[in-house]
Amino acid sequence: MVAIIDYGVGNLFSLKSSFRAIGEEAVVTGEPEVIRSADKLVLPGVGAFGDAAALLRKNGMDQVVCAEAAAGKPLLGICLGMQLLFDYGVEYGRHEGLGLIPGSVQPIRPVIPAAYKVPHIGWNGLHFPREKSPLFRYVQEGDCVYFVHSFYGADCNESVIATAEYGPELTAAVAKGNVYGVQFHPEKSGSVGLHILRAFCE
Repeated sequence: MVAIIDYGVGNLFSLKSSFRAIGEEAVVTGEPEVIRSADKLVLPGVGAFGDAAALLRKNGMDQVVCAEAAAGKPLLGICLGMQLLFDYGVEYGRHEGLGLIPGSVQPIRPVIPAAYKVPHIGWNGLHFPREKSPLFRYVQEGDCVYFVHSFYGADCNESVIATAEYGPELTAAVAKGNVYGVQFHPEKSGSVGLHILRAFCE
């Protein structure tokens, strides 16, 4: 069973529908007992880093997530959920993340061409800077996924498993051990996104 963590932000029910589409049981839950009993965890997120981090900590959900990840349970962060895996983010001030992936979350504006719009919204091809991660076993170089973001994972080269070009190559996915994060939305990325969710479940 996959537990989609409900802490007040996120695209929860479209995610649940995506897991249903690949034949995987998924529950949307904010209950620590259910999260601990799940085989895999998904941390979604939409909105501002600081607000989401505060909501995670409000009921001790951050401790539950970190403890389960430390015990070896597969964890997938999506969009803002990926950003929360990092050490800290600087959206509207500095805010501490979960510290599961070394690095920080920085604005894309200073690193993209002036003519490019913020937020970055749209379909972009994935590029794999090293040997392809098992998360992308069913995905080919250049397959497109859907992004909506104004911040990106920085200072994290050792953990980057995919990038996407938006002027420069920006972090599209990271991994460290059993912890994975994707900046894009698999649940909005058609068959490619479903392939990625299927690989995570495996």
